[in-house]
Amino acid sequence: MISPEVVLGYFTGLKFLSPDIEWHTLLHTAIAIHILDGIMCRLFAYNNGYPRTLWTILGLLFGIWAVATLILLPKRAISCQPSAFSKNTKGRRGEGEELVADR
Repeated sequence: MISPEVVLGYFTGLKFLSPDIEWHTLLHTAIAIHILDGIMCRLFAYNNGYPRTLWTILGLLFGIWAVATLILLPKRAISCQPSAFSKNTKGRRGEGEELVADR
């Protein structure tokens, strides 16, 4: 049977880099790398129009494999719907905005 150390080592890719890595070092390094992978997935997802929370979780769980998948996915088109905080150009006054004259 395959030990958890071997599975974690090859899943994270750390065993490819250092085959002699100790379990304690492997575990702490894998946790740190997966946290950073989750952050990178969140940034890539935000910039490419994908759900940030979902991809953050996927990055935490699957690490570099989720980052690679997200990089390979096509960029989504983001709708250009005006938000409540966009500049008012129709001559109406929104909450917290000054009246802007019609052009």
